[in-house]
Amino acid sequence: MRKRKVFTKADLCVPQIEYLRDRDDNVVILPEAIPPSNTKVLFGPNPTSSRSVDFARWYGAGIDPITYACQRQIERFLSEGEAIVATSTVASYARALRDFLNYCMLRATAFDRGLVLADVNRDLIDGYLGHLAGLGVATTTQNLSYAKTKSVLIALGRRGLIDLLTSGDAATFPNNPFPNINRKANPETALSKRERQALTVALRHAIKPIWDEDVHVTGELLSIILLVVALHTGRNTTPLLEMDRDCLRPHPKDNIVFLVLWKRRGYNSSKVALRAESDAERVLESTPSVKTSVERLIRRVIALTQPLDEEAPSYLKGRVWLYRTRAGRNADQVHALNASSLLWAASSLVARYNLTDSDGKPLRINISRLRKTFANRIFELVDGDLAITAAALGNTPEVTDKHYLASDEVTRRSWQFMGEVLVQELLTQTIGATFKNTPTGRCADPVNGQYAPKRQGATCMNFINCLRCSHYAVTAEDLYKLFSFYFRVLAERSRMDKRRWSRVYSHIPRLIDHYIVAEGLRRGIFKVAAVDAARERARTTPHPFWSVDLIDSLEVFA
Repeated sequence: MRKRKVFTKADLCVPQIEYLRDRDDNVVILPEAIPPSNTKVLFGPNPTSSRSVDFARWYGAGIDPITYACQRQIERFLSEGEAIVATSTVASYARALRDFLNYCMLRATAFDRGLVLADVNRDLIDGYLGHLAGLGVATTTQNLSYAKTKSVLIALGRRGLIDLLTSGDAATFPNNPFPNINRKANPETALSKRERQALTVALRHAIKPIWDEDVHVTGELLSIILLVVALHTGRNTTPLLEMDRDCLRPHPKDNIVFLVLWKRRGYNSSKVALRAESDAERVLESTPSVKTSVERLIRRVIALTQPLDEEAPSYLKGRVWLYRTRAGRNADQVHALNASSLLWAASSLVARYNLTDSDGKPLRINISRLRKTFANRIFELVDGDLAITAAALGNTPEVTDKHYLASDEVTRRSWQFMGEVLVQELLTQTIGATFKNTPTGRCADPVNGQYAPKRQGATCMNFINCLRCSHYAVTAEDLYKLFSFYFRVLAERSRMDKRRWSRVYSHIPRLIDHYIVAEGLRRGIFKVAAVDAARERARTTPHPFWSVDLIDSLEVFA
């Protein structure tokens, strides 16, 4: 069931920048417009903790035209509605502008003159990048600040307020100011088995008060329950925080419901199946099924927060994670969980139950780690099926493989073994000799292989079972032999009883087409042109080994 799209009504009073152009065609802000009567911009409800930004501190500091243009552009983003730029994104733009405007203040002081919009050029941007580097923050943080500031300046350039040069040495923005930035990022990793088990025990104990008759629903308790849901469903932070009260939908099968969440970025819903028939984990219809306690937890929270939903502000109506504050200036008001609440509750949980990682340091818990933990757990349960894991996460197989799956101990041992073999072959100058040529491809052990006779001096000739053997391998050079074998098997249909051919040989063409060739093309090992050429060559002039003139019957290899 798709969520009906709601179009945001745009404010017809779009903020405008009052300016004129001088003789040199430069933009000049009208003096009477600076500063505006209201320097504070309100963001309104959004998933972040930012609710406003005040530009007053940058007025009167020698950069009034730049400050005024940036403020008006932020207001313009907000007036255009979430269909153009999400409110949370606009809030992040405003946060990034702080460093940019601070640098402009320093530059105005250094030049002993006020800066105007015409000063926004490559020299200013290069200086801003140097200023970011001098702040002592991580390179990834510098990149984010720069990218968000660039978005605001590009919007001003498209409106003709600043000159944007897109090419040449004087291009306003450098082509790649942060090379290899992806290699410098330190993404979250999945929890290890020990860490996951310890966290599960702590969460199970921490959520016990929710079942009490006189339970008081607090933000910390709700945050811990949300962590439980995240651990068992692998959903992202914002969809979980914005969970609707009708998130549990019927499933075609009995004792199963769908947990449906809304994804802002993709403007689509994601669903995960919650079942109540068994406590064993399994996979159903390419979506992950989890224990019945998760469904019961969600229904319990919905029931307990129903009275709060009636008192909640309009922008929080229909939310699940509602609670009443007990202290502070907003005491006794209804609020909803946010990202800050989750971080605080996670830190409190780690301290309360003394959760540590493998190095003895406090365990780091966040939704990103729980999502990757979920992905690796599903991958383990489905025996390495990447397609099912990707469907469970709602991503493509490429994204899942690159960003979510981590190598386990077995994989690391296998790669270590392969490395040792490769080194040994390089030292002995026998590289490539590991696999022996056969009439159907290559074999790693023709003497002691899976279907070898395993007799002294006997070499395996059981070519009919090569496709089932774990020692069998095919390269692009072997396609001609493989397709010659393929067409020879097909030719046997007219030489024997159909039922016998179906029982003994029919699986061979199917495995070659749907397993070897298709998988080789998907991984890029084989090229389409090479496959077609080898197939046609084998059809017209088969490999001599598989010629009818040489071998009268394939039964000798069975």
